[in-house]
Amino acid sequence: MQTVRAKKSLGQHFLKDLGVARRIAETAPAGRVLEIGPGMGVLTQFLLSNPQIQLTAIELDTESVQYLHEWYPELNLIEGDFLKLDLNKLYPDGDFCVIGNYPYNISSQIFFKVLDYKDRIPVCSGMIQKEVAERLASGPGNKSYGILSVLLQAWYDIEYLETVPEHVFAPPPKVKSAVVRMKRNTRTSLGCDEQLFKSVVKAAFNQRRKQMRNSLQQLAGKNNPILEENIFTRRPEQLSVEEFIHLTNLLQSCQN
Repeated sequence: MQTVRAKKSLGQHFLKDLGVARRIAETAPAGRVLEIGPGMGVLTQFLLSNPQIQLTAIELDTESVQYLHEWYPELNLIEGDFLKLDLNKLYPDGDFCVIGNYPYNISSQIFFKVLDYKDRIPVCSGMIQKEVAERLASGPGNKSYGILSVLLQAWYDIEYLETVPEHVFAPPPKVKSAVVRMKRNTRTSLGCDEQLFKSVVKAAFNQRRKQMRNSLQQLAGKNNPILEENIFTRRPEQLSVEEFIHLTNLLQSCQN
């Protein structure tokens, strides 16, 4: 049986464990589902067997594309790069969900892109590096809590579903993996300027050991009396999403 050579440059680690693949597939709700990086189709086969799912897959690796055409001729397959894909063109209207055994080298970029379509992606699930999964799901006060945690948790409820050992992949990665599911929460607006919110979160965590008054001085303006407020004496990992929203509104008030 023909197999696909895993390419380091694409961050490929092919899942071999059918039980894990089946459980990941079960995280996808009924409706339109986009699978990122199907590889040799271990997850794809379970998604295709679900009559309630209308599956489209996108794969960058030419060798994998040939393999998938041969073994899953019924699959609606796009050859291309998810990060460059115009999702509004692929799905001109309505909701769609995203799933995958994601390439570890671009998983954060994938989640940032999902965030751009947050009002159309009710569920995003799949396998990622354990360290990234912990970052996504961590709450305030945890050392894993960071930029991705705050920006994603503002819009999604994130579940860490299971840890996956190295030996169920070919080739085995050097790190453990984890399955996560993100479900869109009920928030329709942040109640603050969204772009400024992103800037505040990134500026704060880029100097995560410093108090907010130091890391956000540039956004507030030097010697701004607002920096004397109590919230600015704290460090970013201590703040909840709601507190970051409050912080953004404070900073916006000095920019108006």
